[in-house]
Amino acid sequence: MLNKILIFFMLSLLAACSLAPKFQENKPTDMPQTFLNDTIPYDSLRSDTVVNLRWWDIFKDTTLQSLIKTGLQNNKNVLTAAWRIEEARAALGYTRANSYPFLDIQASAGRGNFSNMRLAQITNNFFIVPTLSWEIDIWGKYRSANQAAKAELLGSEANLKAIQVELISAISNTYFQLLDFNERLEISKRTLATRDSALKIMQMRYDKGVIPEIDLNQAQIQRSIAAAAIPLYVRMIAYTQYGLSVLLGHYPEQIKTDKGILSLKPELDIPSGMPASLLERRPDIIAAYQLAKAQNARIGVAVAQRLPSINLTGAAGLASADLATLTTSGLAWSVGGSLLSPIFNFNKNKRRVEIEKARAKQTELQYEQTALTAFKEVENALVEIQTGKEELQAYRQQVKAAVNAERLAKMRYDRGVTSYLELLEAERNSFSAQLRLSEFTQTLLNAYVNLYKALGGGWISPEEEQNSSQGQ
Repeated sequence: MLNKILIFFMLSLLAACSLAPKFQENKPTDMPQTFLNDTIPYDSLRSDTVVNLRWWDIFKDTTLQSLIKTGLQNNKNVLTAAWRIEEARAALGYTRANSYPFLDIQASAGRGNFSNMRLAQITNNFFIVPTLSWEIDIWGKYRSANQAAKAELLGSEANLKAIQVELISAISNTYFQLLDFNERLEISKRTLATRDSALKIMQMRYDKGVIPEIDLNQAQIQRSIAAAAIPLYVRMIAYTQYGLSVLLGHYPEQIKTDKGILSLKPELDIPSGMPASLLERRPDIIAAYQLAKAQNARIGVAVAQRLPSINLTGAAGLASADLATLTTSGLAWSVGGSLLSPIFNFNKNKRRVEIEKARAKQTELQYEQTALTAFKEVENALVEIQTGKEELQAYRQQVKAAVNAERLAKMRYDRGVTSYLELLEAERNSFSAQLRLSEFTQTLLNAYVNLYKALGGGWISPEEEQNSSQGQ
């Protein structure tokens, strides 16, 4: 009996082994130590830095905050990703069950004169037997499979965060685009009203012979340009609203806004941090890392399939030739074991290992490529913000000068000091400058959104924020 117990424990210890290669968790060796366009000295990525906030709150726009909340609750891609987590969690439990003994029950009743051969008389056969079966995981096949399933679960959770970050960024960018089109529509309406008034005056002057017909035609052209811009921006507003509705998980609907894009000030503190922190916080990098880890574990499964497997079976129950004496006829039992080992299958199992190793190399390279893309996105956002601030200031000065030039040109033309061409050029410059200011303000706001997305997205929910603060 003691020998049997010792054998059992030895098999259990062997089952703790795994033939999967040791996963290399090293970060890329050639990773830069600083961002090229990060001018803020690195302190540390503490939990209270701006990068960890629900950064969309910084814009102080309650409409945007409400849209993001709705999108996180209703967006179909987010909901699909959440169910993928449930699928991965169930798959982990399913895979883990293979590591333990299976207990089943068999019952049978029969009557006849045949049992592998014809009998001289008719016999009865009744039995009910619980059966126990267990494949000893000597080579860690199931342990490696469990490691792969766990990594896939963690990867699914990271993918959900990545989709949430992508959704928040898309909602924010689309919302800023909507504000931009609203602003450009208002600029076009104001310009049209001004040019309507100017055209009436030009018509009166032409009727009295004060100005030539070409001046009247130029005024008509400018009025038509402003009039054509209005339906254009009405259409773009509708398209943007409908696209935003789908992001929110709704059918196309109108979305009301209570702020103008020029009232949102993008002058925010740029979060800084060592590039290595990207590998710890960006959900797409985390997901790629877990995918590589899962694939590495599958190598262990493939290697174990080349080696012998041992199965233990046992049964203990009741059997009798008479149903009436089934419970009093005594215990029936059996214990057995089997060994199955591949010998020759034209290198099929060897090729399986090679396949998993090749896939592991692919996932490793995908992980490194994801990291490279992340650094590029951060650098792009940083340089866009740094140069964009200067560009926005120039556009503001241009608008201020263009509006004043239009006013002065109108005064000079009314006094007969200059030709209508000067006023015409001033009006065109003023209209274009105002439109460009609105458009670039939206571009710069999006650059801040893209930076936070590139840095990992910050906290998604109050619960996540609370859990992070409790873990310090």
